[in-house]
Amino acid sequence: MGPMPPTDSIAELKAAVEAAARALRDGEPTEPTPTLDRPPKPDLGDYSSNAAMLLAGPLGDNPRAVAERLRGELEQRLGARLGSLERIDVAGPGFLNFFLSDAWFRRAQSRLLAAGEELGPPPLPEAERERILVEFVSANPTGPLHVGGSRGAAYGDAIVRLLEAVGHEVEREYYINDGGSQIDRFAESIAARMTGASLPEGGYEGDYVSDIAERLLEEGVEPSDRETVGRRGVALVLDGVRQTLERFGVRFGTWISERALYERGEVEQALAELERRGHTYRHEGATWLRTTDFGDDKDRVIVRSAQFGGQPTYFCSDLAYYIDKRKRGADKVVILLGADHHGYVGRMRSMVAGMGENPDETLEIIIGQMVNVQGARMAKRAGNLVTLDDLIAAIGVDAGRYNLVRSSMDSPIDIDLDLWAAKTNDNPVYYVQYAHARLSSLQRNAADLGIERGTEYDAALLTHERETDLLTELGEFPRVITAAAELREPHRVARYLEELAGTYHRFYDACRVLPRGDEEVTPVTIARLWLCEATRTVLANGLGLLGVSAPTRM
Repeated sequence: MGPMPPTDSIAELKAAVEAAARALRDGEPTEPTPTLDRPPKPDLGDYSSNAAMLLAGPLGDNPRAVAERLRGELEQRLGARLGSLERIDVAGPGFLNFFLSDAWFRRAQSRLLAAGEELGPPPLPEAERERILVEFVSANPTGPLHVGGSRGAAYGDAIVRLLEAVGHEVEREYYINDGGSQIDRFAESIAARMTGASLPEGGYEGDYVSDIAERLLEEGVEPSDRETVGRRGVALVLDGVRQTLERFGVRFGTWISERALYERGEVEQALAELERRGHTYRHEGATWLRTTDFGDDKDRVIVRSAQFGGQPTYFCSDLAYYIDKRKRGADKVVILLGADHHGYVGRMRSMVAGMGENPDETLEIIIGQMVNVQGARMAKRAGNLVTLDDLIAAIGVDAGRYNLVRSSMDSPIDIDLDLWAAKTNDNPVYYVQYAHARLSSLQRNAADLGIERGTEYDAALLTHERETDLLTELGEFPRVITAAAELREPHRVARYLEELAGTYHRFYDACRVLPRGDEEVTPVTIARLWLCEATRTVLANGLGLLGVSAPTRM
């Protein structure tokens, strides 16, 4: 049996479920889309769907009755036409449990093994592809990138890679918060170090401030010239941030300055547009935005009163920045922010709605939880700053990136430097990379024995339970990537890779791949080599989507 076109058999099965659901609704799609999941127990089938329960309301019938109708539709589509079914059971409140035929598994196996380097999710239809601008990290330019910002760097870059993998056009962007009082305070802190004066209240205390002060003195910058001190200080910090991110494997296509938005008049234009639309009012000398009209818990000040400086709040520049992104062609704006930005979400959505846009369609804000090292919170103004460079030096890029994305952004992370640096299977990234290296070694050993996989194999020979387990796990890869991209959850990829590595190790322990001594190379040998190469490819592709290397030797 030779190679077949790389087709996703599980996606084909899911499409049949969706088509059957539409057939019961005279062509109307079901929202949300019916799921297709692997049941928790093998005796519940190979896959299960909640389609009947989603259709019960629109059809005005009970879920089990709907499930019976769906079963008939699917038996015709999958059984008669494709020979894919043994049977479909209706279980519980209306779940459809699919027991697939040997023919379906043989077809799926052949497609998996034939896919080669292309094994992954099928590209989205052209109509569903978007231009997406992902803004992440965007740490204040007043100090080196700390470990808290490293999570956004790893997670944001992985999200971009996943979105690109399914066919979106994606841009990485860094927003430079170089406006406002923080920059003035930063300049004052540098000037104090240049002259030996006391730090201003709330000033920046890290050793890096002294390094910048020394550099500016060498350049001949006058401490009294706060404008130049601030600009040069920010420039030097950003140069260091760029270099750190490069070492971490993160490269931004665009760096946007908040100061530039003011200089181009875009902040004033955004404010004027809100006023033109009638969403602002004056109260106690300040300008307020009626964000309560758009679901916020209270109205927000967008221009301070003269008593407090009379300047726009950061909301104005953030709105101007959002408008700038949209003008540059972004269909959707995705922003990753730290744990201290929860209150930001409602305000930003309100401002976007105030501009006449639907934030559900054009704006997405992801909030990450805290990152701790040995229980200590990190702050840029403190002298005990723990930087991303420190993390890289301690455990390396691969361990840092992998472990920072293997937990949901909703969960805080406690960095265990000893575990993350360990060369043992207790360290998740080592466990996955070791599986890839082991597979690479297997292929080298096959070449040393003069065994070539060629282009002919018989997937039907892969009947051992551990072979079936591995094939089934490989078949999940396209769905995992598609879901991770759609939900912006790269941790799904990491957890999948760990499951796959474990499944492979169990296969390897149970199924001899290469012959011993004078044993002959059999068709089973070739089929297993194809299976191993498919596994290696998935591990490499999955690690690549997380920005982690796939070593061939360890």
